[in-house]
Amino acid sequence: MDNRPAGRAARGRRPASPAAPGRSSRTAPAPGRAPLVVPRATDGSAGRPVSRPVQRPAPPLRPTDRFAELLLAVLSGQRPVHAMLRHTAGQAYDELIRLAERGPLRTRGARPVVRDIGWFEPREGAIEAFARIGAGDRLRAMAFRLERGRDLRWRCTAVELGGPRPRRAGTR
Repeated sequence: MDNRPAGRAARGRRPASPAAPGRSSRTAPAPGRAPLVVPRATDGSAGRPVSRPVQRPAPPLRPTDRFAELLLAVLSGQRPVHAMLRHTAGQAYDELIRLAERGPLRTRGARPVVRDIGWFEPREGAIEAFARIGAGDRLRAMAFRLERGRDLRWRCTAVELGGPRPRRAGTR
């Protein structure tokens, strides 16, 4: 007996047959799509199906997220500077060495964390990003530039922390 409201009853369709316990049931695929396989399990009591939450894979990290965490680990003293050697290009590694020597993000007490990340793509294959770094009630800013190489890997080409820029030798 079909107890659905008029107009909603299945027209010309056969009722779905239940799948055997421990097997998968298949639904008819939408045009142009692969069939959906819904796993079924039983809880051992009369072979009733048990629903399990679907685990979806975590979205992949953006390069800005990954580099913000790497830079924070180096500038807070959690990782050595040479951990960034293969992730940097140009003068960025030298700048990172100078910054890490001062230990600008080392704190006593609360461990620094990335609170927010923003970015801008000035051109294809380049990202200029900023991160807000929080440690307790202190908030710092970190900016960095990423460029994609011919090998399609992202590398940091510039890094700065909030505050005045240090003067370089030979400039006025």
